[in-house]
Amino acid sequence: MLNLSVLLEDAARETPDREAVVFGDIRLSYSFVDSVANQVANLLRARGIGPGDKVALSTPNLPYFPMVYFGALKAGAIVVPLNVLLKPREIAYHLADSEAKALFCFEGTPELPLGEMGYAGFERAGACEHFFLMPASLATAESPIAGAELFWSALAGLPGTFDTARTGPDDTAVIIYTSGTTGRPKGAELSHGNLLMNAMVDDTLFYRTLHDTSLVTLPLFHIFGQTCVQNVGFYRRATLVLQPRFDAKQAVELMVKEKVNFFAGVPTMYWALLNDDTSAEDVSTIRDNLRVAVSGGAALPMEVLKGVKEKFGVGVLEGYGLSETSPVASFNRPDRPARAGSIGLPVWGVEMRLIDEEWKEIEGEGPGEIAIRGHNVMKGYYGRPEDTAEAMRDGWFRTGDVARRDEDGYYYIIDRSKDMIIRGGYNVYPRELEEVLMTHPQVSLAAVVGVAHPTHGEEIKAYVIRAPEATVTEDELVAWGKEQFAAYKYPRIVEFREELPMTATGKILKRELR
Repeated sequence: MLNLSVLLEDAARETPDREAVVFGDIRLSYSFVDSVANQVANLLRARGIGPGDKVALSTPNLPYFPMVYFGALKAGAIVVPLNVLLKPREIAYHLADSEAKALFCFEGTPELPLGEMGYAGFERAGACEHFFLMPASLATAESPIAGAELFWSALAGLPGTFDTARTGPDDTAVIIYTSGTTGRPKGAELSHGNLLMNAMVDDTLFYRTLHDTSLVTLPLFHIFGQTCVQNVGFYRRATLVLQPRFDAKQAVELMVKEKVNFFAGVPTMYWALLNDDTSAEDVSTIRDNLRVAVSGGAALPMEVLKGVKEKFGVGVLEGYGLSETSPVASFNRPDRPARAGSIGLPVWGVEMRLIDEEWKEIEGEGPGEIAIRGHNVMKGYYGRPEDTAEAMRDGWFRTGDVARRDEDGYYYIIDRSKDMIIRGGYNVYPRELEEVLMTHPQVSLAAVVGVAHPTHGEEIKAYVIRAPEATVTEDELVAWGKEQFAAYKYPRIVEFREELPMTATGKILKRELR
């Protein structure tokens, strides 16, 4: 038996009174979080949801996330975390594709009504059976959405104990959705063994000690925050200080107030921290406490790396991974000098190699496409055997990322063979955007690429050929896209053209557009 919920259960047994989660004035112990997770497991069983069933979860970084996440795992269910920026059309797709039986959704705010959008997606999906609304206020007495059950009301009277389902290491624990060049998001099936091993390996890389205090500003619905902060943190009985949405000034305040000693973020977060007008006193407090800083999601500019070291007195450790690899595959180990621009060495138990288009290994420096094999590699894409077969062979997963390798085995990303755009640490895949843009009645053809951006790394730009006699403007098309896509996805820049560069076979030459 192996169930990822052991991370919470073991911490609750050994350090029941230790603060597990801090959110504003709310401070919750490990025993409390575990008790509520047990109630969630009992709730799911009472509704006929058990081993192998899918449970979707849509919430920013709030105490609800670990409660539902580990509660579903205890019941033997499979967790499907959803990006809180998804729109109803996208939510419905994820629910239907994963065959989710329940959706736990945060109520949200007037500015971001997650509950309303979640319920619209829930109704549109059709087959999902249960909708649980997690209220912003514990004083809420009844659901503002007809047909939704209030989270705390549903848990009322249920036991705070539960006999955890006997899952195995190879059983699926989490389905993380990641897009592809086909434009249709695919669910990467990560097993209990994948996620537990990655958390344990990451712990050794970060050189963490028991009872760390971590600032959780990376979204927990993303595999980076989920594994490297939440799961590693619970494995080490850390205190997780939750920040629902990154804001540099608030992050500084939390780091000072809670004496944070572990921080993980994407490059744009580090850039924002460097540009925050932090007082000398606060900088001094952060320098006294912060021991480990980790970056991922995109390449960290050297100037930012140097700036963090100068301002906060800590070097930033960089790594590389994907949703399909749980996520960490390589890392600049703290016991060796970091190499500028490198994604480091393969982590323990993981192999990396460079391959060509025919899967043949490339010796020496390369370049070649990175392939990965090890305990971290997913089982496959849920319900997509053809996509799985294309991406995996003999245990190896081909990443689509092109790299070179130095004589000591350090890897350096040099390009992406796929057209993925990384905007602010989020992966955006052009094909999905292109297909939806072309549903606009005044759009004839669209090609989406990433263009350089000083803070987000890349910005999303659409090259569009209008339909005959169309008059749609850039502002109108941007506004329309904002309604169709999550906030990190929609094109901010639109350029209209009479034609697009193409090959003889009609393939758009995106390299020329870039």
